[in-house]
Amino acid sequence: MTTVIKAPGEASAERAGGSGRTGERESRRSDGTVLNVFSHGFLALWAVLIVLPLLWLVLGAFKTDAQIGGSALSWPANWHFDAFGRAWDKGIGDYFANTFIVLVFSVPLTMLFGSMAAYVLARYPFRGNRLVYYFFVGGAMFPVFLALVPLFFMVKRFDMLNTYHGLILVYVAYSMPFTVFFMHSFFRTLPSAVHEAAVIDGASHTRIFFQVMLPMAKPGLISVGIFNTLGQWNQYILPAVLMQPATSSDPERYLLTQGLIQLQQQQGYATDLPVLFAGVAIAMVPMLVVYLSFQRQIQAGLTSATLK
Repeated sequence: MTTVIKAPGEASAERAGGSGRTGERESRRSDGTVLNVFSHGFLALWAVLIVLPLLWLVLGAFKTDAQIGGSALSWPANWHFDAFGRAWDKGIGDYFANTFIVLVFSVPLTMLFGSMAAYVLARYPFRGNRLVYYFFVGGAMFPVFLALVPLFFMVKRFDMLNTYHGLILVYVAYSMPFTVFFMHSFFRTLPSAVHEAAVIDGASHTRIFFQVMLPMAKPGLISVGIFNTLGQWNQYILPAVLMQPATSSDPERYLLTQGLIQLQQQQGYATDLPVLFAGVAIAMVPMLVVYLSFQRQIQAGLTSATLK
């Protein structure tokens, strides 16, 4: 057994080093605590700023005009549900159906074409690949307001104004850049060994895409699908320009965003605030349910894209 005897200077230096590391750890811990308090406080303030208007809106749908004017966040004295029925009868039901019809076609088509374009750009090198990719990225930076006039005349020339398919095609076109940009990173990071194994087995390019690569990119598909759904559901400027009946005999195919404006204009001076609040609640609740239902999938998709 060997006994190691340290000099007094070495022992004091070791104690000084240990105390220095302990102080450094305590300093890091205190800095992390301050950062956590600041970040959690900011998130709490942000949550309050979002939740309070939503709570005021939902509670207002169950009140009367007098109760809304009396106190904003008070609970209704009597829960009145007739405002939802009045809003539905005044056209919100038709506007809701029109919006659903457009989205049930535009979102899947956006996901299909956007994923196909992103897959080709990510997995198949060819001359002009980066140019096409940057073309899509540049489209995401192009404001929709700059193209409204030529877009209107183009859709009018194809006789697709105030039609479902005309608005669906425009939605797909304007959602493609973001979809391609988002999915491009997922397809680039998928393992090449799986793709090569499918090629060796004799699978076609179409089969590899739909049966091999697309299921592996499921987190990204869910995330970008929810973002496209939210963006197209809340779109106002495009329906306001392209979904206007040319004559009084043409059907009104207004979407929810247009319908809420129509609901406000129909009232004139006889303001019925519960009906307005009920209409906004009807337009808001479906997207809120969708987002809350797929919240974990969205976070997983965004985290995967960040890590990859």
